Amino acid sequence: MQDRDELRAAYALPDREISRVRMNFVSSLDGAVTLGGLSGALGGEGDRRLMQVLRSMCDVVLVAAGTVRAEGYGGLRLETVDASWRESQGLPAQPRLAMVSRSLDVGVEHPFFTEATTRPIVVTCAAAPAQRRAALAAVADVLVCGDDAVDLAEALAQLAELGLTQVLCEGGPHLFGELAEAELVDEVCLTLSPLLVGGSAPRIVQGAPERGRELRLVHALSDEDGFVFLRYRAARG
Repeated sequence: MQDRDELRAAYALPDREISRVRMNFVSSLDGAVTLGGLSGALGGEGDRRLMQVLRSMCDVVLVAAGTVRAEGYGGLRLETVDASWRESQGLPAQPRLAMVSRSLDVGVEHPFFTEATTRPIVVTCAAAPAQRRAALAAVADVLVCGDDAVDLAEALAQLAELGLTQVLCEGGPHLFGELAEAELVDEVCLTLSPLLVGGSAPRIVQGAPERGRELRLVHALSDEDGFVFLRYRAARG
């Protein structure tokens, strides 16, 4: 199993000044993105370590509201070793956490807000309910991006203006689909779990129209538990 230093070298960012969207997902061998409704059930020790390393490298972790509710995103906190590494690189000890939501149906009492280690960010649009926007503005930085729907390109631009250029997106599949369709995905970090799941679990990309979107393999790592860690980079440019 790769240690943290080996993973940091394998997933090193060439330039933090250039805005970048990394997707981090785990999938079963037959393409299921959840087991029993949760993605964490597919992971293992190596996958969790990689997630911590990827989080330590980013400026902000981006998730959809549905993922916040389903996976119980609360006070995202890196382990001491990862927080110390960030500080050694001149970064804040903890990355920020941002939620994408049009309806704003995650209340201020949710652990996403009450257990936050840094001030959360909410990415929404002008059509979002005004009262909910006002309520969430008391506990988070609210970014209005787009009119009737969230404009993800605008969201990334506003995050970059805040100095948050390195975005790690952890789902869900519909947010991945919207980012992919808008050609806003720069890297895909995919862990293949040595499980066959069956059932009707979704794939890592949902909602995007069918067409080929070329990626190039950067590396394929593995561990003794049978997990494979793939890093792909978008072929454009």
